[in-house]
Formats: sequence, structure tokens, C-alpha cells
Amino acid sequence: MQRRNLLLLAPALLAAPALAQSYPGPVRLIVPFATGGTTDIIARLIAEEMGRRLGTTVIVENRPGAGATLGTGLVARAAPDGTTLLISTISGMAVGHTLYRDRIQWDADRDFAHIATILGTPYLLLVNPQTPMRTVADFVAAAKRPNGVAYATSGIGSVPHLVGLRLAQAAGFELQHIPYRGGSQAATDAIAGTVPSVMDSLTAASAYIRAGSLRALAFTTRERIADFPDIPTFVESGFPDIIADGWAGIAAPAGTPRALQERLAAAIREAMAAPQVARRYAETATLPGRLFLDDAQAFVRAEIAAWAPVVRASGATPG
Repeated sequence: MQRRNLLLLAPALLAAPALAQSYPGPVRLIVPFATGGTTDIIARLIAEEMGRRLGTTVIVENRPGAGATLGTGLVARAAPDGTTLLISTISGMAVGHTLYRDRIQWDADRDFAHIATILGTPYLLLVNPQTPMRTVADFVAAAKRPNGVAYATSGIGSVPHLVGLRLAQAAGFELQHIPYRGGSQAATDAIAGTVPSVMDSLTAASAYIRAGSLRALAFTTRERIADFPDIPTFVESGFPDIIADGWAGIAAPAGTPRALQERLAAAIREAMAAPQVARRYAETATLPGRLFLDDAQAFVRAEIAAWAPVVRASGATPG
């Protein structure tokens, strides 16, 4: 009987060493924005779920600044051993790659192994509900008056900053930009009335919209969003070129072994499907990512090419 029990346990005992060697070590997941913002919300949930599946600890580390390029650069220089990962973003990878070209020492395509996309979210223009502005036309009219209108964003070189620039150029007015180190504080100051408006993502702003803390004027989508059917798009508000989808993903330094990349991709896929993560996607009206490994790499490469002429034409500078 004893021998039979040992035989039954043998497969589990053989598997134990494989589990013990599991992952190379604890993981630093660099979020290139301040806490509480768009990417930070989802990143922390996914990090916890990834850790369980990889058999290690995934520690989220916020490194904001320079339109997400500071934190991005840290990972580009890290050892390609799977223990330092990046929350890659449209701001750092697609926009920042062109906007900060003379200041960065890395390439968004060649210096990273893009493991997965983890979310997609539109941007929107929001105002303090105490202001009389209820439409984009109201906002433009107010911006053209002598005192103008200021708008807050998550930072210089962010997509919200670029969207505001494009709106001002298209409508022919000056728009004062107030950059913050993260979208959370920008939204907080807009709610408090410190700034009259903020350009932010739906992931970060959905709770404020539902609570009535901020009034949304327009989305950067082509069509209205089913969960917010009363909010128009910039397209239908007379600005057909203001279309942007805010995506984020997870990347590793280039040269990370393919086996580790595949293991990370599997853990991320499972993490996004976890009930609490899926629930958070639904609560924030955020789409989960669907691209992995080679598809994710190709997507980022295409985004760099698509946004480069937009950034140049906007006249945006890092300051």
C-alpha cells in the first residue's frame, strides 16, 4: 500500500523541481506614469495575477516623466532576463518616439520585445460641471475669448496633450496647456475647479463621468460609445481628424529569451481573463488587449509609423 501511494505521488514529486526553478526572480513592472492614472489602474491588477501564474512577485514601480519616455528608457537599458518589464504606452512608444527623438537613446521597436497589448481606451475632453461649457463648440468659443481656456493633461508629449494641440490648431485658437506628472492629479484639479478642463482617457475618467464630477464634451472615437451614448465624438462635433485610441501593453528589453517571452504572454493572457480584472475592464469601459508576441511587435511598429507624421505636423515640442 505504501509503495502504491509513492507511485501515485511520483508525478507530483517529479513536477516539484520544475515549479521550484519557475521564474528567474521577482519582476519589476515599470509604469511610466504616476499612480492612479489610466495604465496604473489596470497594471496593478494584472501584475498581481501575473505573479500568481509565474510563481514570483511582480512589483509595480511608477516612474513618470517626459511623456512616459523616462520609465520607458529604464527598461530599454535593463538586462534582458525577464525580471524588468514595462507598461508600454502609446505616449511613450508611438508619440514619444518621435517627439523626444533627440533626447532618447532607445528605439521603440528595436530595443523592446513587445509581449502583449493589455488595453485600449479612447480619450475625451472633460470640463468642471460648474462651467457653462456643454459642447465642443462652447469650449472653442470660450477658448477664443481674451482669457482663453486652460486644459490639463498627464504631461508634455502625452496623447491628451497632442489631442489638445490638434483641436486648437483645427479651430484656430491658443490653448494653454497645464502638464501634470499623471492624469489622476490633473483630473482631481479639474474636479476642484483649479483648472477648467482636462483631457484624459475613459479608463481613468469613467467613474468621474458617472458620478457627475466632470462633464464630458467629446470622445476621440469614430463613433459614439455604447456605455455613454449621450457623449458625442470630436468627429461629429466638426473635427474629423481628432481620432485616437489609447493603448497600453507589456514589453521586455530586446534580447529576452523567446521561452520567457512566451511564458510571460501566457501569464498575461490568463491574468486579463481573471474575474476581478475582467470586472475592472467592464467598470472602466476599457477594452482588454488582444495582441501577443509577434502581433504585438508588429502593432507597435505600425503605431510608430502612423503617429510620426501627426506629431511632426502638430508642431508639438517637449519644452
